[in-house]
Amino acid sequence: MPGDDAFKVEGRVTEALPNGTYRVALKNGHCLTAFFAGSAKKKSARLDAGSSVKLQLTPYDLSVGRILVETKDLK
Repeated sequence: MPGDDAFKVEGRVTEALPNGTYRVALKNGHCLTAFFAGSAKKKSARLDAGSSVKLQLTPYDLSVGRILVETKDLK
């Protein structure tokens, strides 16, 4: 089934880019580009730098992630 190999990680938004994309830094120091997908795009407000988010990544392309949800506190 498609999507079974995707995994979830947590990160922090470092920069809001044009066209609804964001630069996100993970805990391990890896930086990637992320975006809202599907119904989350309709429900979401614009994220600011410093916002904590949960991402979904695929093992095929670790430079792009989908933002699943904004978390309240990430340490």
